[in-house]
Amino acid sequence: MADLYIMLAVFFASLAIGFLIIAKVPPRLHTPLMSMTNAISAVTILGAFLIFSVETGSWVKLLGLVAMGLAAFNVVGGFVITDRMLRLFRRHERQAGTESAEGG
Repeated sequence: MADLYIMLAVFFASLAIGFLIIAKVPPRLHTPLMSMTNAISAVTILGAFLIFSVETGSWVKLLGLVAMGLAAFNVVGGFVITDRMLRLFRRHERQAGTESAEGG
């Protein structure tokens, strides 16, 4: 039972510290911060794989499966958003038909 209290204390302490740190991040740095959260989600997926590799109870496996699903959703969503943002910075090439129609 003491292990549960220690894990809960670590969870709530990291929740509070994370909230305080992220609240002070300037808006310019939100994109790199989101990239790091995608990397952390990838580590969560690896942790879920480790849970599935050892003999544990069904509740632990269920929580690992939920964590793996949510982390995978976050990673895929992060890649989709990153791709959309990178498309904003691509140069749009003119089509061949529009130049001749404009007379240039």
